[in-house]
Amino acid sequence: MRIVFCGGGTGGHTFPIIAIIRELKKSSFSSNLEFFYIGPKDSFLENLIKKGVKVKTIKAGKIRRYITPVSVFSNFLNIFKIAGGCIQAYLYLGQIKPRLIFSKGGYGSLPVVLAGSHLDIPIFLHESDTIPGWTNRITAKYAKRIFLAFPQKYTKGFPKKIPQNRFLFVGNPIREEITKGDKEAGKKIFNLTDEKPVLLILGGSQGAQRINDVILLCLLDILKLFEVIHQCGKNNLEEMELQTKVIFQKNEDLKKYYHLYGFLDEEKLKHAYKVADLVISRAGAGSIFEILANGLPSILVPLPESAQNHQRENAYLIEKFGASLVIEQTNFKPHFLLKKLYLFFSKPELLKEMRKKAKKLAIPNSAKLIAKYILEELGFIDFKNSRPYNKING
Repeated sequence: MRIVFCGGGTGGHTFPIIAIIRELKKSSFSSNLEFFYIGPKDSFLENLIKKGVKVKTIKAGKIRRYITPVSVFSNFLNIFKIAGGCIQAYLYLGQIKPRLIFSKGGYGSLPVVLAGSHLDIPIFLHESDTIPGWTNRITAKYAKRIFLAFPQKYTKGFPKKIPQNRFLFVGNPIREEITKGDKEAGKKIFNLTDEKPVLLILGGSQGAQRINDVILLCLLDILKLFEVIHQCGKNNLEEMELQTKVIFQKNEDLKKYYHLYGFLDEEKLKHAYKVADLVISRAGAGSIFEILANGLPSILVPLPESAQNHQRENAYLIEKFGASLVIEQTNFKPHFLLKKLYLFFSKPELLKEMRKKAKKLAIPNSAKLIAKYILEELGFIDFKNSRPYNKING
């Protein structure tokens, strides 16, 4: 039986799909399953191909919701891209004949879901954020099941006409392996001195230049108290290496406490989580749920330009339940960051409590739950399970 996955073309869409596919491959029915992905061409497709997924690329266009002469012209062109993508998706789906389409949302999924709905293919949809993206709000009416990363009472924006029994709170699928790091292995991989608490700085799959800029301004002050593992983004690595080289001319002794990477692959990231005492990160759902699953306290810096301001909503919900501190981008300044870091590490009981609350909010088996619902839809199992419960729902 064939399953088609689709998404928007970022790590936040691709990695959850990989997590679900891994769980499906672990099942005793895996020999009966064949996996396809239809979406726009991007740098993350290689991750799917490595997992044995057959990839078909289509045209896809983003619709910008702000009004400028450039955006109006761009939207006009993208309408034709979306139409072309729908035709391509329709033809691919006709060839593949899948039993199910699983959409992770994002602009790349729109043509696939629209084409699939016309072919009467059952559609499962997953929403990672508290505020659904534009594509998921449009395509939700075609979905047989709508999986939510956050409880329904905290998820706002889906059309009210959609029957409530279609919604299922399951958390955000993360790669199970990301929780299986080893602290001792991490110390060796990152060449840690083991002399100071470890600060893990993440900017999402693309890195975050504005986070990098602030870190550079107070890097020496941070390194006086912490050892730092810093994922700065592949595109930022060369510039960061040049700038840190200049910074360390002032204090060569602190250089050994700073470990800079353009991107942390799964193997490195799982060990980075195990050695970290605190994480500074953007507030994409993928990063949030990985941090929670590893039971780590965090400082979340929402991306101001995120669609529907969803990162801000995500972050404040996690802060509300005590697992994180939110610092808005406008407040993310060197002196303010240092003040908060001093506060955290002067009160070990605070970090300990945040760890407990992070663990309570985590749903590490999300991918497994979704895989079971998929297998049920395909007729392999009878998965009569009540709506998953988590402390965030209480």
